[in-house]
Amino acid sequence: MSNPALADFIRKRPSLIWYSKDYDNLPEESIVEHVLNYGDWDDFQEMIRIMGIDRASQIFNAHAFRPRTNYFPEVSRYFKLYFDKHVHAA
Repeated sequence: MSNPALADFIRKRPSLIWYSKDYDNLPEESIVEHVLNYGDWDDFQEMIRIMGIDRASQIFNAHAFRPRTNYFPEVSRYFKLYFDKHVHAA
């Protein structure tokens, strides 16, 4: 990962990524997935502040609707609607 602010963000929330302590090398995809699945609204807002809503939406849409995904179904439904409403295609 090349975003130190995102690494610091997840380092302060070890309960979201319990399987690794290598916070500096976690892929953005894992962070987005775990924040959406296990985080609260404040975690989500902070992640968006750091990485931007466009990037978070891009990562989510690339992974949430594959045949095999780790996103909870209710999380996929909610954030599909959320990102569709709040992210405007250029």
